[in-house]
Amino acid sequence: MSLDQISSDHDVVKMKSWMAEDRITESVATFVSGNGIEKLSLNFDIKKLLEALDQVLELTNFQGDMQDQGFAAIPLNRRPGVEVTSANDLSGRYWLRADDRYVEEPREDIVEEIAFSEFNPLFKGTYFEKVHQELSRRFPIGRMRILSKGLYNCNSWHRDPEPRLHIPLVTNPGALFIVNHHVTHLPADGSVYFTDTRGYHTALNGGEHNRIHLVAALAY
Repeated sequence: MSLDQISSDHDVVKMKSWMAEDRITESVATFVSGNGIEKLSLNFDIKKLLEALDQVLELTNFQGDMQDQGFAAIPLNRRPGVEVTSANDLSGRYWLRADDRYVEEPREDIVEEIAFSEFNPLFKGTYFEKVHQELSRRFPIGRMRILSKGLYNCNSWHRDPEPRLHIPLVTNPGALFIVNHHVTHLPADGSVYFTDTRGYHTALNGGEHNRIHLVAALAY
């Protein structure tokens, strides 16, 4: 028997084994912890979070010049007294390998996260103010933004200077977060998730509705 025939027979056996396995699992619609994505014990009231989202959307709109590409933001805090949000403040420094050279390159300018110490007075009294206070009591919080991800859409495969906390507000089972080789869904139930975005990562929305997260940078 030739080596080609042995290889072919081996592939046939492997294929039969793969086809016999059950690939349907309910875990794809739940949170699965892993290296770079973990759930904190801290939890917020999801009903109050959604009420706050409605209140904020009555006062302002999502911002950013990449809304057609599925990325939009509402900044909830700022540098003290700075009322105008720059395009760089909405996104900030990240690195990616953009082409087949596989060379890592920087994009945009570094943002001094710890400088964003003032909660925007426009949103004072909303539940998001309490969230900001509670997070800031525990961690050095930088920019806190509401981020929207369009349907059938994903972010670039990149890394950031700092990790982030995610609090899903509106989601669907097709909305997934990937850090390096770990991927999971983050349910919108008031949970707070640590995402180590210092590693390569992306957020994708494979569902039929926008995904909206409250995201706070950790200014370590």
